[in-house]
Amino acid sequence: MLEKLNVFLQKYIAILTPLSLVLGVFLESIGHQLLFLVSWLFAFMTFSGSLNMKFKDVKIFMKHPVLILLSILFLHLIMPLWAYFLSTTLFDDHLLTVGFVLAVALPTGVTSVIWITICKGNIPLGLSIILIDTLLSPFILPFILYIVSGEKIELDVVSLIFNLLWMIVLPTILGIVVNELSKGDIPKKYGKKLAPFSKLCLFAVILINSSAISPYLKDINVHLFFVILLVLMLAVSGYVFAFLIGRYLLKDYSQMATFVYTGGMRNIAVGVIVATTYFPGKVAMPVVFGMLFQQVLASVFSKIVMKNRVSNELV
Repeated sequence: MLEKLNVFLQKYIAILTPLSLVLGVFLESIGHQLLFLVSWLFAFMTFSGSLNMKFKDVKIFMKHPVLILLSILFLHLIMPLWAYFLSTTLFDDHLLTVGFVLAVALPTGVTSVIWITICKGNIPLGLSIILIDTLLSPFILPFILYIVSGEKIELDVVSLIFNLLWMIVLPTILGIVVNELSKGDIPKKYGKKLAPFSKLCLFAVILINSSAISPYLKDINVHLFFVILLVLMLAVSGYVFAFLIGRYLLKDYSQMATFVYTGGMRNIAVGVIVATTYFPGKVAMPVVFGMLFQQVLASVFSKIVMKNRVSNELV
């Protein structure tokens, strides 16, 4: 039953994600009352997602140091600069600028492994990038947010770092330790059983935190339309830039497919938590709207990536 539920949730994740967002907006009062659960739900998601990781994944850095560093620079330098340029050009709103930068400066999404697997990418390399980026994110993300926030927004950097350590780093290390000590037995026995609960936690996090942007969605206007349009533009450009870099610089198909998804996907749920906890509600808007497009774009670009694989094989 749990496996069937997981298949169902995975199949309709692109529909259930925005549905959770909409429900959260309408259930604003309930969402605020459940905010205390968010960190625990996310910690469980991180733990579940890291059960298949091993400490040796970090060793792959020695084999592909340039590619892994390129991935981290793409995630936390190139895309944030691009988001800052576009948002300051199109909007005269500092809170939105912080939101757009946060939306693309997040650590890469653990769910990128699913799409790397589908597209026949380099799974060990993908896991290595996810693990290294995850472990670095509590220090990189607060630094980026501190710079972009400037003097206009007070940011409790120390609290943010500890919160990220609690939600991301500690559950990741715990998941790896459980995997290592059980020699892979626990992930094999319980990994698939935990998968649907992890997805349900994701929907719950989205539902609870989307209540924070409810006030901004009650008045649908042209400004809101352009915010969503820029979110889509940034999401698409992230995949396009990653694809072009992968195709023309990396050459190897499996590395290219891995780079596309680790560069295109983000751990948006942690971004929503950070935005709603440490900033005014408006900052969360670009982050939350990113949930509308991530899985859909992943599916679209899987066809483009796979087509490139076929053309390489023909050559």
